Amino acid sequence: MAHAHRDPHGPHDPAPHDHDHGDGHDRAPHGHGGHHAHHGGADLDWAVLAPLLESQAELSAAVYEQIMAWLGQRVSGEPGLIVDAGSGPGVVSGLFARAFPKARVVAVDGSAPLLERARARAARLGHADRFTTVAGELPEALDQLEYPADLLWAGNSLHHLGDQRAALAAFAAHLAPGGALALLEGGLPARYLPRDIGIGRPGLQARLDAVEADAFTRMRAELPGSAAETEDWPALLTAAGLRPTGTRSFLLDLPAPVSDEARAYVAASLARLREGMGDALDAEDRATLDRLLDPADEASVHRRPDVFVLKAHTVHTAVRTA
Repeated sequence: MAHAHRDPHGPHDPAPHDHDHGDGHDRAPHGHGGHHAHHGGADLDWAVLAPLLESQAELSAAVYEQIMAWLGQRVSGEPGLIVDAGSGPGVVSGLFARAFPKARVVAVDGSAPLLERARARAARLGHADRFTTVAGELPEALDQLEYPADLLWAGNSLHHLGDQRAALAAFAAHLAPGGALALLEGGLPARYLPRDIGIGRPGLQARLDAVEADAFTRMRAELPGSAAETEDWPALLTAAGLRPTGTRSFLLDLPAPVSDEARAYVAASLARLREGMGDALDAEDRATLDRLLDPADEASVHRRPDVFVLKAHTVHTAVRTA
């Protein structure tokens, strides 16, 4: 199977996971379902960020279940080994274990605290006997696998690797013949609020998206070995020696009024954006964000009735034919 491995030094600066920018998997660091890395030169404390990552993935559980049902139709037979490359705290790994009850699941991540949470989650959900973790930087950490994967899931982890083309080739090399790679990249940024929210200038989230897009570009440029690539994922999968088999988008649609859990997630996400954007926003937009985050303000996301969550996740699949 795979070697369980704990990093004695705690989190380092490996391959991260899940942004939701462009994140497919999360708006955590700058907007990532992020999992482990540094962004813009600033190391993230993933142990502190873990609750936000978990709440985001848990809110999206129904979408991931749809994705897994779709993937189940695109893999040949029941997968024996599923690898979650850039697993973070293991919420999606656990959903894979539930969706494919005969499979062993290996969660691979660079953050030891997040992997500890993943192991605890597996024990809590009753599939610890089929669950293993591997600590280390992607894609090199995959060399610790004892067997090739029947299904390798990379959920918003690829864009944290400087040379994405080389990383895809490494992912492909760790697939069994006939094995499938599922790549979650792209999609559409999350929306939480109407265009005109009654305070500040209309269109706040579109402006936040523009600032996040610039931050994402800087993050990519500052990664070790960064190489610019046209984000034509089927073409890149083909270049990695795989045969693309499909692309599909899945919608997370939580209309207003949202649950307390969704409202708390929106507040936490906007708080991280407000903290990380600094002077990239003008004074009026900063003041608007401050009001949106003030629990005592009737216009805040803690109180307003029009908060929602709408996000598109795009998955690309390909198989190893030889």
